[in-house]
Amino acid sequence: MRIDRRSWMGGAAALAVGMGGAPAATAQRQRRRAASDRVNVAVIGAGGMGASNMDKLTSQNIVAMTDVDMAHVARSVGDPKRAALKAAYDKAAKYADYRRMFDARKDLDAVVIAAPDHHHAVAAKMAIERGLHVYVQKPLTYTVREGRVLAELARANPKLVTQMGNQGHSGDDGRRAVEIVRGGAIGRVREVQVWTNRPIWPQGVARPEAVAMPASLDWDAWRGPAAVDWGYNPMYAHFNWRGWAPFGTGALGDMGAHLVDFPVWALEPGLPTRVETRHSVWGDPKNPADGSYPLATVSYFDFGNAKGGPIRMTWYDGGLMPPTPPGMPAGAKMDPGGGVLYIGDRGMLMHETYGENPVLIGDGVEERAAAIPTSLPRIQGGMGGHEMNWIRAIRGEEAISSPFATAVPLTETMLLGVVALRAGRAIDYDGAAGRITNVADANRYLDREYRKGWEL
Repeated sequence: MRIDRRSWMGGAAALAVGMGGAPAATAQRQRRRAASDRVNVAVIGAGGMGASNMDKLTSQNIVAMTDVDMAHVARSVGDPKRAALKAAYDKAAKYADYRRMFDARKDLDAVVIAAPDHHHAVAAKMAIERGLHVYVQKPLTYTVREGRVLAELARANPKLVTQMGNQGHSGDDGRRAVEIVRGGAIGRVREVQVWTNRPIWPQGVARPEAVAMPASLDWDAWRGPAAVDWGYNPMYAHFNWRGWAPFGTGALGDMGAHLVDFPVWALEPGLPTRVETRHSVWGDPKNPADGSYPLATVSYFDFGNAKGGPIRMTWYDGGLMPPTPPGMPAGAKMDPGGGVLYIGDRGMLMHETYGENPVLIGDGVEERAAAIPTSLPRIQGGMGGHEMNWIRAIRGEEAISSPFATAVPLTETMLLGVVALRAGRAIDYDGAAGRITNVADANRYLDREYRKGWEL
């Protein structure tokens, strides 16, 4: 199935009012499962973060793996603590190109997608169309349109279990923070401050010259859908791609799925109606899309349609932080690595990047918070159980933690910060229509060009 730009724009309101109408996957092979059943899992991007994900899934059948650099994979599983994963990888069928894997393997039940951002949506769409459950690392997609395509596919295939890899969504502390904010312990929230120390990779730097690639690397497969051919440089692969516009989505894409998750979850503000991003210089100021993202940004997200009245969320990255709030308890401090501060009319709540270590600020807040009952289910294993939550949900044992229905609006919210950055001015956004209304040319940043053979 292909959803073209015109169809997407015309039906974008479905994200807000309920999507449907996409054809079901043509190759679903769902089977009844006992609790003891093992799921046949493949991984796309088996090294790095993919190895971290798969290390939690060695109780399942890891039957296939795709990676563009098997030497990199070998390094990722070289620690003796990952002996079980190494053994599973040694037995698994190996591919450099996930398109070939999907064509060859008919025994798959599920796939973990942990390749760079620019591959996420293309690989996930292929998997869903083949009737596979999918776990996709954050950010779920590289563009806004990609998120809406995946949302529609997920709605059309409700038996398939989808999960985004924002593990904080499964944590006990984060769920308690959401309960406290929703329960009114800090009163009406109209302002949220969010910060991170990312990027921890090169940004604001000029594009380097191409150099000879490692013999073990399939560069063509690594490029995948990206419609640029810069040639290989270690400044891109295997980790630093996040900072380069054709491949990654910068600090917002990396950490927004964790940090922005909680205020969007707790406050249910809907999609932002206006976004503006201020920033340091681009890596190539004359041609921003052809280089690295700025080293630091501040983004202002206005939610004009939020329940109970407007909310402003301010995002800081590059090590920038909001001022210390008044009344901070003795011994508490703002974590320079990242955190969220909710400012209510009866107090404040602050927590770290993954929702951990909530701190209550203000008179009477602790007493009011203590009276708020538990209302959200707790995930077995907490943050560390996020991958197995997906498996248990496939088996029907536990509700899924962060499905596409949750992950797509969250991803769209944070990616609109990247769109505003690229637009170079504030954007007014109609979430129902999926369009920027004040800067027509900026709508092109909601989508992207794909290399032939890798189209969405």
